[in-house]
Amino acid sequence: MAPESDRTAGPLYRRVAEDLRQAITSGRYGPAGQLPTEAELARHYDVSRGTLRQALAILRTDGLVTSRRGTRRVVLGTARVQSFSEMLSFTQWARSIGQEPGGLLHSLVRRPADSIECEQLRLESGAEVYAAVRLRTLAGTPVMVEHTSYPARVGSLVAELPFDAVSHSDKLRQHGIYFADAQHVIDVVPADARDAKLLSCRRGSSLLRERRRTTDSNGIPVEWSQDHYLPGTVAFSVHNSHASSSLSRHARRSR
Repeated sequence: MAPESDRTAGPLYRRVAEDLRQAITSGRYGPAGQLPTEAELARHYDVSRGTLRQALAILRTDGLVTSRRGTRRVVLGTARVQSFSEMLSFTQWARSIGQEPGGLLHSLVRRPADSIECEQLRLESGAEVYAAVRLRTLAGTPVMVEHTSYPARVGSLVAELPFDAVSHSDKLRQHGIYFADAQHVIDVVPADARDAKLLSCRRGSSLLRERRRTTDSNGIPVEWSQDHYLPGTVAFSVHNSHASSSLSRHARRSR
Protein backbone atom coordinates (compact mmCIF):
# COMPACT_ATOMS: atom_id res chain seq x y z
CA MET A 1 0.00 0.00 0.00
CA ALA A 2 1.05 3.62 -0.50
CA PRO A 3 2.42 5.62 2.46
CA GLU A 4 -0.29 6.60 4.91
CA SER A 5 0.01 10.32 4.20
CA ASP A 6 -0.52 9.77 0.44
CA ARG A 7 -3.83 7.92 0.62
CA THR A 8 -6.90 10.18 0.58
CA ALA A 9 -9.68 8.10 -1.05
CA GLY A 10 -11.88 7.69 2.02
CA PRO A 11 -10.90 7.10 5.64
CA LEU A 12 -7.81 4.90 5.66
CA TYR A 13 -8.86 2.82 8.63
CA ARG A 14 -12.05 1.82 6.81
CA ARG A 15 -10.03 0.69 3.80
CA VAL A 16 -7.80 -1.39 6.04
CA ALA A 17 -10.86 -2.82 7.80
CA GLU A 18 -12.46 -3.76 4.48
CA ASP A 19 -9.29 -5.49 3.27
CA LEU A 20 -9.07 -7.46 6.50
CA ARG A 21 -12.80 -8.25 6.34
CA GLN A 22 -12.39 -9.73 2.87
CA ALA A 23 -9.43 -11.79 4.03
CA ILE A 24 -11.41 -13.13 7.00
CA THR A 25 -14.61 -13.88 5.08
CA SER A 26 -12.61 -15.61 2.33
CA GLY A 27 -11.31 -18.00 4.99
CA ARG A 28 -7.67 -16.93 4.81
CA TYR A 29 -7.24 -17.24 8.56
CA GLY A 30 -9.79 -20.03 9.10
CA PRO A 31 -12.39 -20.29 11.89
CA ALA A 32 -10.83 -19.61 15.30
CA GLY A 33 -7.57 -18.71 13.55
CA GLN A 34 -5.35 -15.86 14.66
CA LEU A 35 -4.62 -12.61 12.91
CA PRO A 36 -1.03 -11.37 12.77
CA THR A 37 0.00 -9.12 15.64
CA GLU A 38 -0.82 -5.41 15.58
CA ALA A 39 2.81 -4.63 14.79
CA GLU A 40 2.85 -7.05 11.85
CA LEU A 41 -0.44 -5.73 10.48
CA ALA A 42 0.69 -2.10 10.84
CA ARG A 43 3.85 -2.89 8.88
CA HIS A 44 1.89 -4.81 6.23
CA TYR A 45 -0.53 -1.93 5.61
CA ASP A 46 2.12 0.76 6.24
CA VAL A 47 -0.13 2.54 8.75
CA SER A 48 0.15 3.76 12.30
CA ARG A 49 -0.93 1.57 15.22
CA GLY A 50 -3.74 4.05 15.90
CA THR A 51 -5.12 3.68 12.37
CA LEU A 52 -4.87 -0.10 12.59
CA ARG A 53 -6.71 -0.17 15.92
CA GLN A 54 -9.54 1.87 14.41
CA ALA A 55 -9.82 -0.74 11.66
CA LEU A 56 -9.78 -3.60 14.15
CA ALA A 57 -12.43 -1.85 16.23
CA ILE A 58 -14.80 -2.04 13.24
CA LEU A 59 -14.17 -5.78 12.88
CA ARG A 60 -14.67 -6.24 16.62
CA THR A 61 -18.02 -4.41 16.50
CA ASP A 62 -19.07 -6.62 13.60
CA GLY A 63 -18.27 -9.74 15.61
CA LEU A 64 -15.45 -10.94 13.34
CA VAL A 65 -12.54 -10.80 15.80
CA THR A 66 -11.89 -10.74 19.52
CA SER A 67 -11.26 -7.46 21.27
CA ARG A 68 -7.90 -8.06 22.97
CA ARG A 69 -5.44 -5.24 22.25
CA GLY A 70 -1.72 -5.95 21.86
CA THR A 71 -2.19 -9.68 21.32
CA ARG A 72 -3.02 -11.75 18.27
CA ARG A 73 -6.77 -11.43 17.81
CA VAL A 74 -8.78 -14.58 17.20
CA VAL A 75 -11.18 -14.82 14.26
CA LEU A 76 -14.71 -15.38 15.60
CA GLY A 77 -16.51 -15.97 12.33
CA THR A 78 -16.45 -15.57 8.58
CA ALA A 79 -20.11 -14.71 7.93
CA ARG A 80 -20.97 -11.30 6.52
CA VAL A 81 -22.27 -9.23 9.43
CA GLN A 82 -25.40 -7.09 9.20
CA SER A 83 -25.87 -4.53 11.96
CA PHE A 84 -29.30 -3.57 13.28
CA SER A 85 -27.98 -0.17 14.37
CA GLU A 86 -28.98 1.25 10.98
CA MET A 87 -32.19 0.99 8.96
CA LEU A 88 -30.85 -0.67 5.81
CA SER A 89 -32.54 -2.92 3.29
CA PHE A 90 -30.80 -6.13 2.21
CA THR A 91 -29.73 -4.38 -0.99
CA GLN A 92 -28.35 -1.31 0.80
CA TRP A 93 -26.52 -3.46 3.35
CA ALA A 94 -24.99 -5.73 0.68
CA ARG A 95 -23.68 -2.78 -1.31
CA SER A 96 -22.32 -1.14 1.85
CA ILE A 97 -19.99 -4.13 2.36
CA GLY A 98 -18.96 -4.31 -1.27
CA GLN A 99 -21.20 -7.23 -2.24
CA GLU A 100 -23.44 -7.39 -5.30
CA PRO A 101 -27.04 -8.19 -4.25
CA GLY A 102 -29.53 -10.06 -6.38
CA GLY A 103 -33.23 -10.83 -6.19
CA LEU A 104 -35.45 -13.31 -8.01
CA LEU A 105 -39.19 -13.43 -7.34
CA HIS A 106 -40.36 -17.03 -6.94
CA SER A 107 -44.06 -16.30 -6.37
CA LEU A 108 -46.46 -13.43 -5.63
CA VAL A 109 -50.02 -14.27 -4.58
CA ARG A 110 -52.92 -12.02 -3.61
CA ARG A 111 -54.99 -13.71 -0.91
CA PRO A 112 -56.87 -13.11 2.37
CA ALA A 113 -54.55 -12.31 5.27
CA ASP A 114 -54.13 -14.96 7.95
CA SER A 115 -54.43 -14.13 11.65
CA ILE A 116 -50.73 -13.38 12.12
CA GLU A 117 -50.63 -11.09 9.09
CA CYS A 118 -53.71 -9.25 10.33
CA GLU A 119 -52.02 -8.72 13.68
CA GLN A 120 -48.64 -7.67 12.31
CA LEU A 121 -49.99 -5.45 9.53
CA ARG A 122 -52.92 -4.14 11.61
CA LEU A 123 -55.50 -5.31 9.10
CA GLU A 124 -59.17 -6.04 9.54
CA SER A 125 -60.29 -9.66 9.27
CA GLY A 126 -60.88 -10.50 5.62
CA ALA A 127 -58.42 -7.92 4.29
CA GLU A 128 -56.13 -9.02 1.48
CA VAL A 129 -52.35 -9.14 1.33
CA TYR A 130 -49.79 -9.78 -1.38
CA ALA A 131 -47.58 -12.68 -0.25
CA ALA A 132 -44.19 -12.79 -1.97
CA VAL A 133 -41.45 -15.41 -1.89
CA ARG A 134 -38.12 -14.15 -3.22
CA LEU A 135 -34.62 -15.61 -3.41
CA ARG A 136 -31.83 -13.22 -2.41
CA THR A 137 -28.23 -13.67 -3.49
CA LEU A 138 -24.82 -12.16 -2.80
CA ALA A 139 -22.41 -12.23 -5.74
CA GLY A 140 -24.75 -14.69 -7.42
CA THR A 141 -24.75 -17.14 -4.50
CA PRO A 142 -28.09 -17.92 -2.78
CA VAL A 143 -28.07 -16.84 0.86
CA MET A 144 -31.68 -16.16 1.87
CA VAL A 145 -35.34 -16.63 1.01
CA GLU A 146 -37.72 -13.78 1.81
CA HIS A 147 -41.29 -14.65 2.81
CA THR A 148 -42.92 -11.21 2.79
CA SER A 149 -46.52 -10.11 3.17
CA TYR A 150 -47.55 -6.63 2.05
CA PRO A 151 -50.82 -4.81 2.67
CA ALA A 152 -52.75 -4.42 -0.57
CA ARG A 153 -51.80 -0.77 -1.11
CA VAL A 154 -48.10 -1.73 -1.05
CA GLY A 155 -48.39 -5.17 -2.63
CA SER A 156 -50.15 -3.81 -5.70
CA LEU A 157 -47.04 -1.71 -6.40
CA VAL A 158 -44.71 -4.66 -5.81
CA ALA A 159 -46.76 -6.66 -8.32
CA GLU A 160 -45.82 -4.14 -11.02
CA LEU A 161 -42.06 -4.62 -10.52
CA PRO A 162 -39.90 -6.90 -12.72
CA PHE A 163 -39.54 -10.40 -11.26
CA ASP A 164 -35.76 -9.91 -11.04
CA ALA A 165 -35.84 -6.45 -9.43
CA VAL A 166 -32.87 -6.21 -7.08
CA SER A 167 -34.62 -3.86 -4.63
CA HIS A 168 -38.30 -3.47 -3.84
CA SER A 169 -37.80 -0.75 -1.23
CA ASP A 170 -35.98 1.55 -3.67
CA LYS A 171 -38.88 1.35 -6.12
CA LEU A 172 -41.50 1.81 -3.40
CA ARG A 173 -39.83 5.02 -2.24
CA GLN A 174 -40.55 6.45 -5.67
CA HIS A 175 -44.25 6.03 -4.80
CA GLY A 176 -43.87 7.73 -1.41
CA ILE A 177 -43.65 4.52 0.65
CA TYR A 178 -40.70 4.69 3.04
CA PHE A 179 -39.37 1.92 5.28
CA ALA A 180 -38.63 3.97 8.40
CA ASP A 181 -38.60 1.62 11.41
CA ALA A 182 -38.33 -2.12 11.95
CA GLN A 183 -38.68 -4.60 14.77
CA HIS A 184 -36.56 -7.74 14.48
CA VAL A 185 -36.83 -11.18 16.09
CA ILE A 186 -34.13 -13.81 15.40
CA ASP A 187 -34.53 -17.56 15.79
CA VAL A 188 -33.99 -20.84 13.92
CA VAL A 189 -36.45 -22.77 11.74
CA PRO A 190 -36.23 -25.97 9.66
CA ALA A 191 -36.09 -25.55 5.90
CA ASP A 192 -39.32 -26.50 4.16
CA ALA A 193 -39.44 -28.01 0.67
CA ARG A 194 -39.45 -24.61 -1.03
CA ASP A 195 -36.56 -23.23 1.02
CA ALA A 196 -34.57 -26.41 0.39
CA LYS A 197 -35.05 -26.15 -3.36
CA LEU A 198 -34.20 -22.44 -3.59
CA LEU A 199 -31.21 -22.60 -1.24
CA SER A 200 -29.96 -26.03 -2.38
CA CYS A 201 -30.01 -27.42 1.15
CA ARG A 202 -31.64 -30.44 2.75
CA ARG A 203 -35.27 -30.23 3.79
CA GLY A 204 -35.43 -29.90 7.57
CA SER A 205 -31.95 -28.40 7.88
CA SER A 206 -31.66 -25.43 10.23
CA LEU A 207 -31.99 -21.92 8.81
CA LEU A 208 -31.47 -18.61 10.58
CA ARG A 209 -34.80 -16.75 10.58
CA GLU A 210 -35.25 -13.01 10.90
CA ARG A 211 -38.85 -11.99 11.52
CA ARG A 212 -39.34 -8.33 10.75
CA ARG A 213 -42.22 -5.87 10.82
CA THR A 214 -41.45 -2.61 9.08
CA THR A 215 -43.41 0.61 9.44
CA ASP A 216 -43.37 3.95 7.66
CA SER A 217 -42.63 7.31 9.27
CA ASN A 218 -46.22 7.44 10.57
CA GLY A 219 -45.92 4.05 12.27
CA ILE A 220 -48.14 2.30 9.70
CA PRO A 221 -46.96 -1.25 8.82
CA VAL A 222 -45.73 -1.65 5.24
CA GLU A 223 -44.40 -5.21 5.39
CA TRP A 224 -44.26 -8.34 7.51
CA SER A 225 -41.35 -10.56 6.52
CA GLN A 226 -39.71 -13.80 7.55
CA ASP A 227 -36.26 -14.08 6.00
CA HIS A 228 -34.63 -17.53 6.05
CA TYR A 229 -30.81 -17.47 5.81
CA LEU A 230 -28.39 -20.29 5.15
CA PRO A 231 -26.17 -20.74 8.23
CA GLY A 232 -22.70 -19.27 7.86
CA THR A 233 -23.62 -16.80 5.12
CA VAL A 234 -24.78 -13.87 7.25
CA ALA A 235 -24.52 -12.92 10.91
CA PHE A 236 -26.31 -10.13 12.79
CA SER A 237 -24.82 -7.64 15.23
CA VAL A 238 -26.67 -5.51 17.79
CA HIS A 239 -25.13 -2.59 19.67
CA ASN A 240 -26.40 -1.84 23.16
CA SER A 241 -25.52 1.12 25.36
CA HIS A 242 -26.13 1.59 29.07
CA ALA A 243 -26.48 5.32 28.40
CA SER A 244 -29.42 4.72 26.07
CA SER A 245 -31.38 2.35 28.29
CA SER A 246 -34.62 3.52 29.88
CA LEU A 247 -33.42 2.44 33.33
CA SER A 248 -30.24 4.53 33.12
CA ARG A 249 -32.16 7.57 31.85
CA HIS A 250 -34.61 7.22 34.74
CA ALA A 251 -31.72 6.94 37.21
CA ARG A 252 -30.13 10.14 35.91
CA ARG A 253 -33.43 12.03 36.15
CA SER A 254 -33.91 10.81 39.72
CA ARG A 255 -30.60 12.19 40.95
